[in-house]
Amino acid sequence: MHKPLRIAAAAAACAVAGAALYGAGAATAGQSTAESTHEPYNIGLLVKDIDTYYGTAPDANGVYQASPSSPYAQDLARIDKAARKYIDQAARKAVHKHRRPAVVFDVDDTLLLSLDYEKRYNYTYNSASWAAYVNKADRPAVFGSPELVRYAEKKGVEVFYNSGLGEAQRSAAVENLKKVGADVDLDAGHMFLKNAAAPPSYLSACATPGAWTCTTVQYKSGTRKHIEEDLGYEIIANFGDQYSDLDGGYADRTYKLPNPTYFVG
Repeated sequence: MHKPLRIAAAAAACAVAGAALYGAGAATAGQSTAESTHEPYNIGLLVKDIDTYYGTAPDANGVYQASPSSPYAQDLARIDKAARKYIDQAARKAVHKHRRPAVVFDVDDTLLLSLDYEKRYNYTYNSASWAAYVNKADRPAVFGSPELVRYAEKKGVEVFYNSGLGEAQRSAAVENLKKVGADVDLDAGHMFLKNAAAPPSYLSACATPGAWTCTTVQYKSGTRKHIEEDLGYEIIANFGDQYSDLDGGYADRTYKLPNPTYFVG
């Protein structure tokens, strides 16, 4: 993540967790916000909805984990089932047409779950605490995602990673992905991270050495364009927990994984 706007978005939480707005449409007299004339969703209730959705509970080491029987896990299982069926069909179709199929995965909350960080820091973001958390390299897997990485590889599909993590966090990201079993194509030619000091030439429209101005969409779609047009692959599927991971084209199909804890525009 790169300076994400970490907001507990009521609409996202309700859509994902199936929660109802308490008192929706009944604004407190004279109260308004920049976006609405209605009273915002109560943040305390929203946090409870998020905890219920994930089945959040500390493990024996005090690390907050999601429950494998939670609504979150069930939603991921449905996405995983659909993605496997599609990858199998799309990979065979691409090979038949003499194309080189590929899939692209975001990392944070697409492959590695950051729920413990979100919970401990009350759904806020600090660059120093986030970097320290990433560098511990002990985040748990997002349910089913490492298995999906290996499934794609088994079907002859090239795996790429397109992450908002910085270049300085590469070794920690690789170590953590290996720990959770996503040990496929983790070299620099397949894992793309933000490098503000020496940005690649294919991002020259928004990034020069020491001057990174790329939005998340520009960075991620520009990287996918590089994978397709420069490296010669057809991206049959792109996976991410943010819409900014998916917008901008250069993928035949996109899969949005649930994440009601923060928003990256």
